[in-house]
Amino acid sequence: MAKTGNKGEWSEIYTLFKLLGDKQVFAGDANLNRIEALFYPIIKILRSENDGNHEYMIDNTANLIFISDNNKKLFEIPILTFRKQATQLLSEIKSAQGSSFSIPETEKFMNTIACKQIKAKSTDKSDIKIVIHDLRTNANPLLGFSIKSQLGGASTLLNAGNTTNFIYNIKNLLLSDSQVNKINQIDGNSKIKDRIFEIKHLGGHLEFQTTECEIFKNNLTLIDSLLPDILAACLQIFFSSDLKTIKQITDKLEKDNPLHFDIKDNHRFYEYKMKRFLVDVALGMMPSKVWNGQYDATGGYLIVKDDGNIVCYHIYNRNDFESYLYNNTKFETASSTRHNFGTVEKIDGKQILKLNLQIRFTR
Repeated sequence: MAKTGNKGEWSEIYTLFKLLGDKQVFAGDANLNRIEALFYPIIKILRSENDGNHEYMIDNTANLIFISDNNKKLFEIPILTFRKQATQLLSEIKSAQGSSFSIPETEKFMNTIACKQIKAKSTDKSDIKIVIHDLRTNANPLLGFSIKSQLGGASTLLNAGNTTNFIYNIKNLLLSDSQVNKINQIDGNSKIKDRIFEIKHLGGHLEFQTTECEIFKNNLTLIDSLLPDILAACLQIFFSSDLKTIKQITDKLEKDNPLHFDIKDNHRFYEYKMKRFLVDVALGMMPSKVWNGQYDATGGYLIVKDDGNIVCYHIYNRNDFESYLYNNTKFETASSTRHNFGTVEKIDGKQILKLNLQIRFTR
């Protein structure tokens, strides 16, 4: 049976071919531009398959790539072959139609290099593991990278779920059952925004209470004790205005200062805390799992750009990585039906409304 995948999944195979063909990866700046003076030579790439772990080792002297399985050499492939395969695969991905598709020529080559899956087996946020040579430290660390591709639809940074619901009390307003039904029957593309507007029109306002998932709340608190309140304030802005991007909404928080930080010296409290949150989400923190602060994607991010070039955001270059995440993400409305949010509920004598957190890349 032919292997099928979407553009994001095929981008993982493309990344394998492209990096082996280039033999190095360049760092990216905050705007996805390649930093010519900062690059990492690649020593080998490790890939986990169902039948074992394979290593793709670059021999620069012989201009070959050795593929081994448990320290046993399997194949020798010219580096030029990977460059050609990457170019062909990029063309196929960009021209493909439909949500899932096969690429027979690429699959044929995959079979010759013991690469049997489009998406490598992984139990964490690392999509690919690479041994690089760090020219500054002269070390050869094994690093895990998460792959994000611009060849398909925008990727999510934080996926929605009941675990990412924030619970708000409706204050200064006692709604009758008929009023609750009338609010909940408001429909349309902007129904949640319109429901919040109606609550405010009737004289009420939303006051953050807690998150639906206690583990998520504690994960956020571990990152920063005020992070649950900051994200709750972000969601209120997102669901009550036309602002969408992380930067736009954080800038508004800096101006409104709902948490009453001492800003007389122009400290950017909200921006700093949001950047720290984004990095931790990108490299390991998940809402439903206890977060201990240790990163899964120990290397950072690899971004497959529209033109097929790949830039690396290494955690050594944390400032550029933070800026990239901060400038290229946005809040997004997930399915309110699937994740049970956006309706007025009466629970234990309280009137509540849940809002959901989902974050997606803008490009």
